[in-house]
Amino acid sequence: MKRFYLTAAIAAATLALPALPALAQTAEITIGITTTTTGPGAALGIPERNALEFVPKEIGGVPLKVIVLDDGGDPTTATTNARRFVTESKADIIMGSALTPPTIAVSNVANEAGIPHFGLAPFPITPERMKWSVAMPQPIPIVGKVLYDHMKSKGVKTLGYIGYSDSYGDLWFNDLKAQAVPMGMTIVDEERFARPDTSVTGQVLKLVAANPDAILVGASGTAAALPQTELRERGYQGLIYQTHGAASMDFIRIAGKAAEGVLMASGPVMDPEDQPDEAATKRPGLALNSAYEAKYGPNSRSQFAGHSYDAFEILKRIIPVALKTAKPGTPEFREAIRQALLSEKELAASQGVYNFTEKDRYGVDERARILLTVKNGKYSLVK
Repeated sequence: MKRFYLTAAIAAATLALPALPALAQTAEITIGITTTTTGPGAALGIPERNALEFVPKEIGGVPLKVIVLDDGGDPTTATTNARRFVTESKADIIMGSALTPPTIAVSNVANEAGIPHFGLAPFPITPERMKWSVAMPQPIPIVGKVLYDHMKSKGVKTLGYIGYSDSYGDLWFNDLKAQAVPMGMTIVDEERFARPDTSVTGQVLKLVAANPDAILVGASGTAAALPQTELRERGYQGLIYQTHGAASMDFIRIAGKAAEGVLMASGPVMDPEDQPDEAATKRPGLALNSAYEAKYGPNSRSQFAGHSYDAFEILKRIIPVALKTAKPGTPEFREAIRQALLSEKELAASQGVYNFTEKDRYGVDERARILLTVKNGKYSLVK
């Protein structure tokens, strides 16, 4: 009886104090990040991880608990990491991954669990992934357009394509067909290669034989330098265009002299110095590059570092809004984050100015792209 009355008294005291926080609430905001720091995609994931050194440790007076796991670019591992964030870490927010296939896998988990997800690679945001996922990289149609407009200005009539034999390569080839072909260009050859491949000689020989006016390389990271190098070594003299997935100093380092003259779509973080002072992307771009190059050396800047850095730039705006209505560690807080992503506008970051809607989960416009070339071993803005 004594035990019964003690238990009842404790229960009564608990009921009498409704203002006390529920057990599910926490005193910190947990962010789970899965990225690719090993394997063929490490050149993308390592800068994303490195940029986390320069993001806030607290927002709105609440500490951030950031958990980073490597997925090696494997969708199965990325799925496992995401499920760990859900079940073990009770994450309020999930980010990742650095490559398209594992990002799709993470999005699936986040949308099943009802947790806000920031993709750090371009990926197809289908209706079943639309509620909880947004993407930090620029959508391919926006960055693709600047490439196709340049092709048209140079009188390009025939095109060749070489890209990854995965969903990233598909995204770019589908966009090439959707935008460039209606502009009067004809695709004369399509070639594919796997991310781990060390040679694309067979594919390049077919492209050179087709002799298109220009070739688009739908690849990312250091692997994008492989077709660039072989095309020049095999005597191709036409225009070579690279996607924003190749925008890093590693591309120039690996491609060497073959990089000269390449045309490359990029986010503005690769050249904030040449942006007008009124550009909303200039200040965050300069801040990231200054900190990054001070730590990792001159010319170490990377578009991929901008993806993770910008996710936190957005969180700096939306977390204080969410905290007004809910506490971390609860479904209500996760929903408040989702709603704040929709209500807050003109979210300026290094890679673009974000205005998310229920249907536009990339949220950027033409302010999120620039066109670069390589001159004397350095990137230069194409004006």
